[in-house]
Amino acid sequence: MTFQRARSEEQREIRRRAILDTAAAMLGEMSVAELSLNELSRRVGLAKSNVLRYFESREAVLLELLDDFLGTWLADLADGLAAGVEPQASPEVRAGQLAEVLSRSLAERMVLCDLFGAQGGVLEHNVSVEVVKRHKRSSLARLTEMTDLIRGHLPEIGDGAQLFCLMSLVSAGALSAYVPPPPSLLAAYAEEPALCVHPLDLRDALRDSFTAMLVGVLPRG
Repeated sequence: MTFQRARSEEQREIRRRAILDTAAAMLGEMSVAELSLNELSRRVGLAKSNVLRYFESREAVLLELLDDFLGTWLADLADGLAAGVEPQASPEVRAGQLAEVLSRSLAERMVLCDLFGAQGGVLEHNVSVEVVKRHKRSSLARLTEMTDLIRGHLPEIGDGAQLFCLMSLVSAGALSAYVPPPPSLLAAYAEEPALCVHPLDLRDALRDSFTAMLVGVLPRG
């Protein structure tokens, strides 16, 4: 891909979008930690200095991607919850159904989980105050959207809805770091199967975690 010099706002937006789309494609091939600004520049067909005209750092690119992915995911989650949670079921049953839909939805989006896992320790570093403020405004709006969505299907959760949403995203980021196991760990398990005491399936682990959190905050009848 090659570009002429961007001379209009429309051309600048096309170039920004190309950078984001290229980074998104790269995350389909590699982890967040492996994505470098040099390789992103090469693939998008721009000098590194030109990429930095649009995004101040690699982390700024990834924060914006996280915002984009979150919006798409929440739209899909709304459809999944509408289909998978029975409005007339008991709170405990709905909590289990919600946990099932949420865990499946996140486990199918490993890139999003990887971005969640890197958000606090990596992505929010090496960026300016203005970039952080813009990202936080967007993140809080997404969190409010998710909170309203969860509370709509499980109103009994009450004021615990926002904390549940926040912790569910943190859990997805943390647990996804263990999936898939690195080759050295797989080799160790093959040589000594007794070491594989707790093999991690991301969807199952998330479902169990979400169910425990939701049932734990439901009011007792």
